[in-house]
Amino acid sequence: MIHVLDPEQLTGRVRTHLVELAGGDGTLHRDAAGAFLALQQAAARDGFALTALSTFRDFDRQLRIWNEKFRGGRPLLDHESRPLDLSQMSDEAIVRAILRWSALPGASRHHWGTEIDVIDRCALPAGTSARLLPADFAPTGPFSRLDAWLEEHAGRFGFFRPYDCDRGGVQPEPWHLSYAPIAHAALPDLTPEVLAGALAGAAIEGAAVIGRELQAIHARYICAIAHPGELALAAARIPWEISPAARPS
Repeated sequence: MIHVLDPEQLTGRVRTHLVELAGGDGTLHRDAAGAFLALQQAAARDGFALTALSTFRDFDRQLRIWNEKFRGGRPLLDHESRPLDLSQMSDEAIVRAILRWSALPGASRHHWGTEIDVIDRCALPAGTSARLLPADFAPTGPFSRLDAWLEEHAGRFGFFRPYDCDRGGVQPEPWHLSYAPIAHAALPDLTPEVLAGALAGAAIEGAAVIGRELQAIHARYICAIAHPGELALAAARIPWEISPAARPS
């Protein structure tokens, strides 16, 4: 069996699999970088300014996000993007609420360098900051045209949307693109045992709940995703050109 990422790469603890995109546009897996640049260029030809708001995130950053949400330092939202009151919630409920929108440290697909959160910069309303909310990609939202374009074109560049609908775990994320040739092969290697090893010794809030429910978390929030489709998987055979637009991270 070929392993496309080793356990430390899978869990965001090293950067050996990454390159940096020119212009400070983010950091991606070396195989995903050229495909994303090709996707950007195709989008530009059709009038979109496809912009990455988030690419690679390491374990420590994901841990900070998790702990800040658990402690109330970052907003914690329900399934309709409404703020929750942590003072009225058990640790179990807080963990489930965080997992609806944010991955467990070590379990984020962004660790792989294959995941990109995108918007159309041209469609961003004047005077507003970029945000990632389902309503913005809905038919009346500013990124509705981009949503339709990605649905039609992303697959031929190797990308799919893993959180395309509600499967009882992570909320739908129409902005979230995943590079299928690497991500599809990486997912089976991110076992509960690999994840437990990454979390061992980490100062993570809700540790007791996480340890007790890790198998269920793995099934519901990590494995319950869309299938990439054969078109996206076939992009592994396309020699995307990444030089000089990317360099080793």
